[in-house]
Amino acid sequence: MFFELAKIGGAVAEPGNLLTVVLVVGAVLLWTRGRRLGRLLVTLAALGALVFATVPMGEGMIRALENRFPAVRELPAEVDGIVALGGVVNPWVTEARGQLSLGGGIERLTELAALGRRYPGAKLIFSGGSGDPFRQDLKEAEMVKPYLESIGLDPARVILEAEARNTHENAQFTYRLAGPKPGETWVLITSAVHMPRAAGSFRMAGWTIIPYPVDYNLLPENNFTLRFNLQGGLSSAAWGIHEWLGLLAYRLTGRTDALFPGPREP
Repeated sequence: MFFELAKIGGAVAEPGNLLTVVLVVGAVLLWTRGRRLGRLLVTLAALGALVFATVPMGEGMIRALENRFPAVRELPAEVDGIVALGGVVNPWVTEARGQLSLGGGIERLTELAALGRRYPGAKLIFSGGSGDPFRQDLKEAEMVKPYLESIGLDPARVILEAEARNTHENAQFTYRLAGPKPGETWVLITSAVHMPRAAGSFRMAGWTIIPYPVDYNLLPENNFTLRFNLQGGLSSAAWGIHEWLGLLAYRLTGRTDALFPGPREP
């Protein structure tokens, strides 16, 4: 139920969807006795669009998430296992075209390959099922399997976890697969913007992990500048809102160990 509600809530909270609903309702009311309310709603929609087009609110939300965990400069000499989270494949295009379609976050896979070569004795896990509640047959881990050899990994070496539908299930299902023992060193790879929620979820599941954020999108410093780009503003705001609402929902439901998980001292 949580998975389905999260998908519905995410669609409702999408800023572009909210602006569209307000604009449409306002436009309809303009042709009724409620035209005063209609003018108010249309005006609010116009102001909202102007704000999203000019003020980089989404970038601020994303930057705070990406800056939470610093990029890893050094790793221990010995690593027992590495977990990389899914979110790199477009499953619908892959199925329709018959060719692997990779999107943002490909660094999750390339860094898994790089660290896999660096630590030939480490266990490797790629966790990614289907995030589509209506197409649970589109398993990301299964789609990515033929690609592994092209990036220098023996597919037989990588444990593919194909049932997880969200970050919480990534943490739970990989823990059961790996059975990490006390004192083992495990590395968690995911996009920097997603690392706070991922790290909190993995800790809650019982993992002791070294967060290894990748796929940075913004400079670390906040150089505030006005611009005029509605599409970009809505896109970045939607992304930031998605992650921050995810952190809140995960904390309220006990799926993460803090509201804004951060690094821990070794």
